Amino acid sequence: MDLSPRQIVNELNKHIIGQDEAKKAVAIALRNRYRRAQLPKEVRDEITPKNIIMKGPTGVGKTEIARRLAKLVRAPFIKVEATKYTEVGYVGKDVEGMVRDLVECAVRLVKDEKTAEVSVKATEAAERRMVKILAEAKKNDRGETAREVFEQNLLESLRKGTFDKMVVEADVKDEMKNMELVPGGAAINLGSIFGEMLPQKRKKRKLTVSEAMKLFVAEEADKLIDDDAVTEEALRRAENDGIIFIDEIDKIAAKGNTGGADVSREGVQRDILPIVEGSTVMTKYGAVKTDYMLFIAAGAFHVARVEDLIPELQGRFPVSVELASLTKEDFVNILTNTEHSITQQYAMLLSVDHIDLKFTPDAIEAIAEISEEINLTSEDIGARRLHTVMEFLLEDISFNAGGGDYPVVTVEIDRKYVEEHLARITKDRDLKKYVL
Repeated sequence: MDLSPRQIVNELNKHIIGQDEAKKAVAIALRNRYRRAQLPKEVRDEITPKNIIMKGPTGVGKTEIARRLAKLVRAPFIKVEATKYTEVGYVGKDVEGMVRDLVECAVRLVKDEKTAEVSVKATEAAERRMVKILAEAKKNDRGETAREVFEQNLLESLRKGTFDKMVVEADVKDEMKNMELVPGGAAINLGSIFGEMLPQKRKKRKLTVSEAMKLFVAEEADKLIDDDAVTEEALRRAENDGIIFIDEIDKIAAKGNTGGADVSREGVQRDILPIVEGSTVMTKYGAVKTDYMLFIAAGAFHVARVEDLIPELQGRFPVSVELASLTKEDFVNILTNTEHSITQQYAMLLSVDHIDLKFTPDAIEAIAEISEEINLTSEDIGARRLHTVMEFLLEDISFNAGGGDYPVVTVEIDRKYVEEHLARITKDRDLKKYVL
C-alpha cells in the first residue's frame, strides 16, 4: 500500500493516543520498505531495514503500534516474548521458531486472500453439491426438464436461507485431530505438517445445511487455489514485508548468568543476534532469509538499560524511541477519540440488555483523573488501568442488567456517580480482585 509517513501516522492516531515519536519512527520504517521496493535489484539488495527498539512502561501502546502498522499494510506479523527463548544447549524454545511462526502467518494471510478471490466460484460449486443432496433428500423422480426447474427452485431457496437449519448427511473431508507427540507438549496437527503425503480420508457427517455449506465452500476453494503459488508468495512476503515484534527484550538485557537454574541471558541475546543480523532459516515451506524482515524490540527498561544489551545486538537496532507514561489528557482521548473506544464497547455490551449507557464529559474527566492517579501511586500499567477502573465502575449496572424483557432504560454516568462508585479505589487502593 502506497502510504506516506504522514498518512500512516494519521491511521495509527485512530487507535493509539500520543506516542508521536514512536509512530513517526515506524511510519518512516514502513515507507522505507516501499521506497526500497521501487529501486533496482542491485541497489535493493544492499538496503536493509532500520530496526527499532521501543522503551516505555507497559500499556502505553508499544505492541499496539506494531500490530496496527502490520494490519495497515497486511504484512505478516507475529509478537514473541524474548523471555520464552533459551540458550542453545538448554531444553526450551528455539529462537528460529519466531521465523517459522512468521512464515505460518504469511501462509494464512495469502491463503485468506486467495480464498477471497475464488469465493464466488467456490460458493457456486458448493451450491451445486448441496442442491444435489437436497434433491436426493426430496426424492424427485420427474423428467429432465422438470428436474432442472426443481433444482433451480431448490437453489433459490438455498440462497434465501430456507434450508439453513435442515439436517443433511454430507460427505466431507475427515480432518486429522491434533496430537501430543511429547507428553505435556504442544498439540500438533500432523495433517498440516505432512500435507499430501497422508491419504485424504472422507466420512459421512450429519450437519445442518449452513454448516455443510461452510465446509463445502472451504473444500471447493482449496481445489481452486494453487498451493505452490500460495507458498511462493507467502515466503516472498515473509522475507520482504514480515514484521517480528520481540517484547520484554529488557528481561534478557542483564549480562552474565543470573545463577541457579536460570540460563544465560546473554546467551539468548547471542542466539537472537544472527536472526536479526540476517540468516537463513529452514521451514516446512522452504528456506527463508531474515535479512529484510523488520524487527521491533520493546521493553519497560525499568532496571536494565538498552546499553546493557550486548553491543552487537544494540547495533542491529539503530532507531531507539521512548514512549511516555499516559497523562490525564491521554486517558480522556483514549475514552473519547479512538475507534471502538472502551466507553463505546461497554455501551454496546449493555445495549443487549436494554441499557442505554451514556457518559457525561465530567464523568470521562473523572475516570481519566482517577486512572492517572492510580498509575502514579501504584504500578503503572498504562491504558490497561482503564479496564480495571471501568469494570469496577460498572459492576453494579452489569450485575443487575438482563434477565427480562423490559423497555430501554437510559443510565447516565456523571462525575458524582464515578466518585461514589470508585471511592474504594481512590481511598483504599483495594484492587486485589482485579489484579492484572
